[in-house]
Amino acid sequence: MSRSTRRIAGVGIAGICAAALAAPALAAPSAAAPDAPGKTQFKIQILSFNDFHGNLEPPSGSSGRIQTGPASTQTTDVGGVEYLAAHLKAARVGHDKTVTVAAGDMVGASPLLSAAFHDEPTVEALNSLGLEATSVGNHEFDEGYKELQRLQNGGCIDDGDGANNQNSCPAGTFTGAKFQYLAANVVEKATGKTILPPYWVKNFNGAKIGFIGMTLKDTPTIVTASGVAGLQFNDEVETANALVPVLKAQGVNAIVVLVHQGGTPPANTPYDYTCKGGGTLSADSPIIPIVKNLDPAIDMVISGHTHQPYVCAIPDSNGVPRLVTSASSFGRLYNDTEVTYDRRTSDIVRPTEADSVNNLVTRTIAPDTAQTALIAKYKDLVKAIASKIIGTISTDIVRTQSAAGESPLGDLIADAQLADTSVVPSGQTAPVVAFMNPGGIRTDLTYASSKYGEAPGAITYEEAFNVQPFNNYLVSMNLTGQQIYDVLNQQRTGKNAGSAAKMLQVNKGFTYTWSTATQQVVDGTVAINGTPVSKTASYRIVTNNFLSDGGDNFPAFQGGTAKYFGGLDIDAFANYLSKPENANYAPAPATRISVVP
Repeated sequence: MSRSTRRIAGVGIAGICAAALAAPALAAPSAAAPDAPGKTQFKIQILSFNDFHGNLEPPSGSSGRIQTGPASTQTTDVGGVEYLAAHLKAARVGHDKTVTVAAGDMVGASPLLSAAFHDEPTVEALNSLGLEATSVGNHEFDEGYKELQRLQNGGCIDDGDGANNQNSCPAGTFTGAKFQYLAANVVEKATGKTILPPYWVKNFNGAKIGFIGMTLKDTPTIVTASGVAGLQFNDEVETANALVPVLKAQGVNAIVVLVHQGGTPPANTPYDYTCKGGGTLSADSPIIPIVKNLDPAIDMVISGHTHQPYVCAIPDSNGVPRLVTSASSFGRLYNDTEVTYDRRTSDIVRPTEADSVNNLVTRTIAPDTAQTALIAKYKDLVKAIASKIIGTISTDIVRTQSAAGESPLGDLIADAQLADTSVVPSGQTAPVVAFMNPGGIRTDLTYASSKYGEAPGAITYEEAFNVQPFNNYLVSMNLTGQQIYDVLNQQRTGKNAGSAAKMLQVNKGFTYTWSTATQQVVDGTVAINGTPVSKTASYRIVTNNFLSDGGDNFPAFQGGTAKYFGGLDIDAFANYLSKPENANYAPAPATRISVVP
């Protein structure tokens, strides 16, 4: 098995034009048919998606649904790379000039099927579905930029064939990405060069479109310090604007920015509502000042990071609307934008909201057979990791709740979420409260279980995964004390009243009392390590993305601020079980939640 990694050359800031021209990967040969004689305008299709996060199999739970109607309960099951590939293939039919691009976070915080192999399966899947270029996102730096360069260029990691629940090159080789990663604003401090090319040009028989790729400048504040050590992340607007004359010098007047930063549409609205359906992005959306201040020569922005769906037009510095799109996350949507290229100006006519649409990746069509085969291959290879023992318990850890609403397994999961460092951006405050929805706890941890012949009490990775199978992402955020009270009071009121009550599981150190008479929390009983929660103070909390979006009828979570997406809940759970201090884990007395008449 080869364990070598090919080197990649960065692009110097000062010599960015010459270096970019010299890189053969920056220009794509055209596969389009010749244009009709005398034809000055023609259509080009731009297909895009973002925040895929290695979701090869159809995502389950809330991660595999998207709102399709006015009510939050009106959803459609979507996603899965087999179906994304099939939809993209069908969308290209009838388009002789088409390009497929993305806006970052293709890998990182991925489900086990991809994460177990350092996301090599995802790169292979993206190669197969025809991705041609993508910006880097913050999660591309989870394992450091050298690992990102390996995913681009190929080669294997000598990781001990399964150490840390991961195994590079299980089949012997990894050839890397056929698509081009772009990192225009990420510079290696020691060399002054970008770690990957800053842009890529698609050439349609002489008609060129340049794609500038960037991650958000604040990436160092939302990833571990080791992942960005030695790197400088430059301003998105300054970086892109500096590249406009570089591209124009090559005869590239049509320019699209792929940026891993985004906006936020109104809560509880269908995927196609904002903005062409009458909505607007939140005024504090980070993407708005970026789009407003980019050089007017830039024709369109494809964005990501916030995991939201939108097609919007935001005025540039001249007041002219400029299209910005985002296709949700996890392969649930793809965007199809049709632009008009004019040979007289060697530029595209600025697309409008009417030229762009987000499409559902439904599962009602025949899946792509190549992707099906790839998934089957890695599902077989992952068995060795699934059977790995990650911890031990001394008795059954069950979901059954006490009269107050507390369960041993809920306690364990909440503690694991609070201990997870993936939700703590570099230099930021760690959460002090964790909330887990009981519906996300799917089975018990059973002492006698022994699927792979393991000793009683041994917990395999698969057993942990079966407890939390939804691949939800952990999200940290700020809530006021009043909002924490609101969350707790929504457990047994409104749509959660009576038999529909949903008692959130909470971490050790967080305590409160509720009343059967009022179904409300007793005022003054909510405390963190014995200190009463002040309704006017702000507290950092952690939960999963399902609850963060108001799932299970908890709209108070939607008011959280400074939300940050960390890793998967299953990873937090497995890591916690693996800690030596949790060996032979036994549940503690249920004292976190209490009830009075």
